[in-house]
Amino acid sequence: MSVFERAFAALIGYEGGFTNDPADPGNWTGGAVGAGICRGTKWGISAAAYPTLEIRDVTEDDARAIYLQRYWGPICGEQLAPALGLLVFDSAVNNGVNRAIRLLQASVGAEEDGLLGPGTLAAVRASNPLAVCGEFQARRLLFMVGLPTWRIFGLGWARRLCGLPFRAQALGIGSATVRSPGG
Repeated sequence: MSVFERAFAALIGYEGGFTNDPADPGNWTGGAVGAGICRGTKWGISAAAYPTLEIRDVTEDDARAIYLQRYWGPICGEQLAPALGLLVFDSAVNNGVNRAIRLLQASVGAEEDGLLGPGTLAAVRASNPLAVCGEFQARRLLFMVGLPTWRIFGLGWARRLCGLPFRAQALGIGSATVRSPGG
C-alpha cells in the first residue's frame, strides 16, 4: 500500500459520512453560514470547496481521487516523511492547501508564500522530521483556536489534532526518513 493510501486511510477515519450542520460554514456553497445552499460535507468533501457537487452522492472512491489530485499532489506528500506528510495532508483537507503549506513553511523557517517549491522542500529535508511534526501541529492548533467556529467544533478538532500522530504511528507511517524527489 502506498504512503498516500495509508495516509488516506488514516485521514478518512476523521471525515466519514454525510453531515449537514448549518452552523458549519463548510457545509454552505458560499463558504459562510447562510451563504448559498447548505449542501453539507461527506468524506471531507465540503459544499464550500465544491459548490456544484452533489455532496450527498460523493463516494469514498470519489473522495480518494479528489484527495490525491487536490490535496496530496499539491503538498508533495510523496516527498515528505510519511508522518509529516499525513499531518500536512490532513491540514490541506481541513484548512486548505495554501494554509497547510504556510504552516509547514513556518515550521521549517522557509518563506511563507504558500507555494511548496524547492526552497521549502530543501528546508524540510534539512530539518528533523519529528521536530517539524511537533512544530507543525502546534502552529496548526494556534491557527484553529483562532477560528470563530472553535467554540462550536473545537473539541472535535482538538481530538483530531491530538490523535493524528498516534494514527500515523499505528499505521506504520511514522518513519523519520525524508525522501528526495524521485528517490
